[in-house]
Amino acid sequence: MSEAAKNFQDLVVWQKAYRFVLAVYDLTRLFPREEAYGLTSQFRRAAVSIPANVAEGFRKRGPADKLRFLNIAQGSAEECRYYLILSKDLGYGDRPDLTALLDDVGRLLVAYAKGIVRNS
Repeated sequence: MSEAAKNFQDLVVWQKAYRFVLAVYDLTRLFPREEAYGLTSQFRRAAVSIPANVAEGFRKRGPADKLRFLNIAQGSAEECRYYLILSKDLGYGDRPDLTALLDDVGRLLVAYAKGIVRNS
């Protein structure tokens, strides 16, 4: 994937992860004010971490470094999956569309990592 990409913004995984971040910000704007330093902050931080780590890993030279950043992005994606469940259960919003987008991001992260391993 990265051989055709000139920068991280060309990566479909980054594009979808970034869309997820924007959607998380929209969702968390509706959370109660009391969650500003709790769930809202944690959810946003984890969401931002996904495309940020894809971007950071993009320019790393060795496959091990690239894969390490993708693994961090995968961990942040799973953290976000938990926050989506918690948000629903707390009555703050049920967003199956965000779960589906996060599923896409997860699949793309795995595919991107496999491509790096295959091309190394």
